[in-house]
Amino acid sequence: MGLVIILALVTVLSLVGTLKTLKDKNFIGAGFGFASVVTFGWFVIMTVLNNGYPPTH
Repeated sequence: MGLVIILALVTVLSLVGTLKTLKDKNFIGAGFGFASVVTFGWFVIMTVLNNGYPPTH
C-alpha cells in the first residue's frame, strides 16, 4: 500500500511541475514532466487494479 501512496504523490508532483513548466514555456521540461505523469500514473492505476484498494493478501 505504501508503494501506491508514494507513486501517487510523485504523480501529483509531476503534474504540478508539468503545469509550471508549461506556464514558463519550457517545452522540453514539460515533455519530461508529462512522460513522468503518464508513467507513474499508469503504475498507480495498475497497482490498484492488481492488488485492490485496500490491498488483499
